[in-house]
Amino acid sequence: MTEEVNKSFDQASNKMIEKAASDGVNTVFDRADAMKPCPIGAVGNCCKHCGMGPCRVPLPKGKEETPEDKQKRRGICGATAETIAARNFIRMVAGGAAAHSDHGRGVAELFLAVAKGEAPGYEIKDEQKLLQLALDWDIEIGDRSNNEIAIDIGEKALAEFGKQKGELVT
Repeated sequence: MTEEVNKSFDQASNKMIEKAASDGVNTVFDRADAMKPCPIGAVGNCCKHCGMGPCRVPLPKGKEETPEDKQKRRGICGATAETIAARNFIRMVAGGAAAHSDHGRGVAELFLAVAKGEAPGYEIKDEQKLLQLALDWDIEIGDRSNNEIAIDIGEKALAEFGKQKGELVT
């Protein structure tokens, strides 16, 4: 008996994948299963960072590598397999973080709309968190209303997304 393997955590997506299979539609999952992975790229040692490559720096298969051999196994720039893998990883992390930063901007925009009374159904419930954030970000509290304080927090948060100089507030 074969065990059913879900391709996604989302059950609606799994149903669509099943429908595609029953309709004979070839999906990304089918192509990934059928494609033999590149033995160099699969371990992160394919480098495309400059115009002189791509450099492919494969690890030796099943044999001891001398220090002299390791010196020869470098990209055009001199990067080792470990350096290439580390560069590839950090570029993926940076790309993912950049791609998802707009989710934070959306939260800041909604927060500001709530503070201005422009988002029916939403409200700022935790006054302690609001005031603590105002203190952390050097926003005046004084005799101001929570909404006035929240507007300043929201505007400051949105300004962080376009900041060109200096450090981000934390």
